[in-house]
Amino acid sequence: MKAQIVDEQDNVIGLKERTEIDHVNDIYRVSSLWVTNPKGEILLAHRSPEKRNDPNTWGPAVAGTIEENENYDENIYKEAMEEIGLEGVQFTKWIKTHVTCPRNYFCQWYFVTVDREIESFVMQPEEVDGLMWISVEKFLQDLKTNPEKYVPAMPQIMTQLFHGK
Repeated sequence: MKAQIVDEQDNVIGLKERTEIDHVNDIYRVSSLWVTNPKGEILLAHRSPEKRNDPNTWGPAVAGTIEENENYDENIYKEAMEEIGLEGVQFTKWIKTHVTCPRNYFCQWYFVTVDREIESFVMQPEEVDGLMWISVEKFLQDLKTNPEKYVPAMPQIMTQLFHGK
């Protein structure tokens, strides 16, 4: 499937095979899901070593590139089901951010709180090879001291999500 290429205002201007996206000059669309639990922990996903972008790093629980004939809302529910087997819950549409490093994309964020053990999630091995609940404090400290463990955009993402930038 082809990915949607957009302009600086997030208007679709074309389609490209994902392998042909120029990550500097092309802007594409992504949906991501920020998952928390009643303890205030966040769910992180470890990206499979088979992933083309950022393999073997920790990132948001769910993220996916918007494909041809999809919108952000359709994509996030599809990706949540495919990547971690999460279905039957309503996501809250959150903010849209523009990530510029190391790739260039608009990301529509969604938020959900679930009370589930890690073992209840069903991971798609081509996408995710591990999940963990982690306290926000522990996560932020680890991101600061070990940024190489996380997707390269994670510092920018955290700033955008929690500091309104």
